[in-house]
Amino acid sequence: MILVTGATGNIGRALVRQLHRSGALPVRGLTRDAARASFPDGVEAVEGDLARPVSLKPALDGVRSLFLVPGTGADADVLTAARQAGVEHVVLVSSITVRTHPHLPAAAENLTVERLLQGSGMSWTILRPTQFASNALWWAESIREHRSIRVPYADIGLPAVHPADIAAVARAALSEPGHGGRTYALTGPARITPRQQAQAIGAALGRDVSVVEISREEAHRQMASFMGDRTAHAVLDLMGGDVNDELLRVHDTVPRVTGSPAKPFRQWAAENVAAFR
Repeated sequence: MILVTGATGNIGRALVRQLHRSGALPVRGLTRDAARASFPDGVEAVEGDLARPVSLKPALDGVRSLFLVPGTGADADVLTAARQAGVEHVVLVSSITVRTHPHLPAAAENLTVERLLQGSGMSWTILRPTQFASNALWWAESIREHRSIRVPYADIGLPAVHPADIAAVARAALSEPGHGGRTYALTGPARITPRQQAQAIGAALGRDVSVVEISREEAHRQMASFMGDRTAHAVLDLMGGDVNDELLRVHDTVPRVTGSPAKPFRQWAAENVAAFR
């Protein structure tokens, strides 16, 4: 039995579908409201809350492999509950910033969870994705209303990764041998700038999406209003204010592990075009 946490999120939703299609093992999807979850036939929806590890006991019953998206603040207790339930292998979503920007608070938190898992006694696989292609959804309202985006660092490109590719590597690690004790850096197939992303979304829409480059200061004022000062500075560093060779590097992990090429941003844009109409 495989338990997928975050089963209705960007990665988890794709992972549940991929595991179901493979038919290798029974799958459970963890959700806080099973009545509202929509999973493929044969996938069991189970209720539980990672912020309340005690609620996970029924969901973990009989589980041997766990896909874990951390960040609730209760990750140590979740790992303890998993070990006590007999989970043998955990696939953890971390971040490439553990290597590229270890001084950032979120990176330090991810590294803490990585180390907890590595010392848990369970087998582990750690995934360290770069910027998600789905981060472009931040621009959805602006594109719908103004057919434009306002961004800093419009011409700095990062190798954004399709969430389905993260899911594909997770599927392999959960259902195939040989991935225990591995840490995988995950990127898309090429760097892509915000300007190029806007062009790809425009092509999917069939109309132009203009790009207005703004200063870091203006971007910070906008972002700090909903994510706080410290987080806004960290995000802006990762967008282009403090890039380094490791953050810009394209990795071949997705094709090497899955046997299929990494999906380009234009594919993500075409698949999600309805969000921008």
